[in-house]
Amino acid sequence: MKTEEFSRFKSITGNKYGWIDNEYVYLPIYNIQTENYKGEVYNLEIEEDNSYTCEFATVHNCWTPWFSVFGSMSGFDSLEECFGAYAKNIFAIETGLSSDPPMNWRLSKLDNISLISNSDSHSLQRIGREANVFDTELSYKAIMDAIKSRDPKKFLYTIEFFPEEGKYHFDGHRVCNIVYPPEETKKHKGICPVCGKPLTVGVVNRVDALADRPENYTDPRRVPYKNLVTLDSIIGEALDVGKAAKSVMKEYEKLIKAFKSEFNVLLNAPVKEIALASSAEIAEGVERMRNGKLTIEPGFDGEYGIIKIFSDEEKKNIAKQSSLF
Repeated sequence: MKTEEFSRFKSITGNKYGWIDNEYVYLPIYNIQTENYKGEVYNLEIEEDNSYTCEFATVHNCWTPWFSVFGSMSGFDSLEECFGAYAKNIFAIETGLSSDPPMNWRLSKLDNISLISNSDSHSLQRIGREANVFDTELSYKAIMDAIKSRDPKKFLYTIEFFPEEGKYHFDGHRVCNIVYPPEETKKHKGICPVCGKPLTVGVVNRVDALADRPENYTDPRRVPYKNLVTLDSIIGEALDVGKAAKSVMKEYEKLIKAFKSEFNVLLNAPVKEIALASSAEIAEGVERMRNGKLTIEPGFDGEYGIIKIFSDEEKKNIAKQSSLF
């Protein structure tokens, strides 16, 4: 930042994590790691240019506090503030785990922006936990056109986390185990009552700050969505064990064998058939998930929210209902 090339940005950097001039987008490098590697290395490039860009969308979670466009520490309150004249070229944003479409619908400035929902690509078991569902030709152009047009016959719906399960839904400070909804954060003036340091402001708070529409605002013209809980989480909750347990994987494999895919189990398979292929508890868990009958302790400051489908007493009673299936 002390070099001549960056001196002209001193007055505008503030707490922003990137900036734009008429030619380039500038993003700082925060960390460099090295490791030994032997093998082939591939590079995708165009002649005389090694820039990497996405054609039409801000594909990173748009609400995460630290580095996202609407994050509490980004310094931006709109796409126009962040991207300037280039904002007109953006027609889609990725909502992230801690927000869902209705939260984004509260911002009228996003009315002409498509909302997409993408998964982590770094963990096999997490691929698909959020997704976009299309009925179109399997090509880049067809998918891009479906996203851009929001044609309901082509862009059918998005698959979402329950946003409370996301790591930055509420405000808080995980070191001190403090978690607050926005109104409590305001009462404490954004300061952790335990250590006196600033709280990490979550997505709900930022949506409230930027929204010009009330909670529960709906828009029938927008692409629909479905909230899901991953199948291993449902099985683990039904069996009252961690989702990495061998017993969970055993039931998971039985269901995949019976219904071909996790999405088919979560979205389409009849509850009675799920019970026959696994157990009454797991079938009940899937049904409750489909109906949104869950208790969720919201995530905050990098901690995932905790899904609770059954109370301890209910777990004892569900087995008695197996005769209903």
